[in-house]
Amino acid sequence: MPFPLGRPLGSASDAEFQRTVVRAALDLLSTQIEPGIVDFATDAPDVGEQEPWACPLNLAPATGDSFADRLGAEASRFLPWAAETRRRRGRSLFGASGAALDQQREVVQALGSVADSGNLTDAPGVGIDWAFEMPLLIRHLVDDVRTIYHEALASQPGSRAPTHDDLNDWIFDSTVLGEVIIAIADYLTAAADEQPILTFIRGFVVPEGRYRDQSSF
Repeated sequence: MPFPLGRPLGSASDAEFQRTVVRAALDLLSTQIEPGIVDFATDAPDVGEQEPWACPLNLAPATGDSFADRLGAEASRFLPWAAETRRRRGRSLFGASGAALDQQREVVQALGSVADSGNLTDAPGVGIDWAFEMPLLIRHLVDDVRTIYHEALASQPGSRAPTHDDLNDWIFDSTVLGEVIIAIADYLTAAADEQPILTFIRGFVVPEGRYRDQSSF
């Protein structure tokens, strides 16, 4: 849905438009025959004509010899801002992987190590009691690192909040995190013939339309 974060049904004051979104979602129950993502193509009335969103944080190129090094350098710029959002909100969505809030750097390191090694079997050994086993853990590592980035952006001033498409454009076109996710998706693709579940996991970590020239699922 092409709406700003926090507005899953679009316009906050247009009940009929919200019903249209809900009906479109419920219609998928009778039309979808396999896992997939369907775009809701209509902008909400109050968000359809605004200036293009741009990330307010200045990201210098992250240097390093490995994905883990580069991702760690990039994420370190976001961690203080994510902490500010948590302080203001009093909560966080981080922790899907089983990690605690004080283990964010370890989760970043774990995700980077998967991108470096291509190991889809052994859980990264960074001192965390993971809530899931590999390869399903990969999905939740990606969710947790994306949460750090999203919550960092939430503490930044701006004329409007980014939409889901804005966030995906930024992550996959401009960040090391996007490179890491695609690298891991390549490993999942290469091993999917022997483990079909890996295609399913790839569909959860790469938004539809963002994986090279094929469907994420």
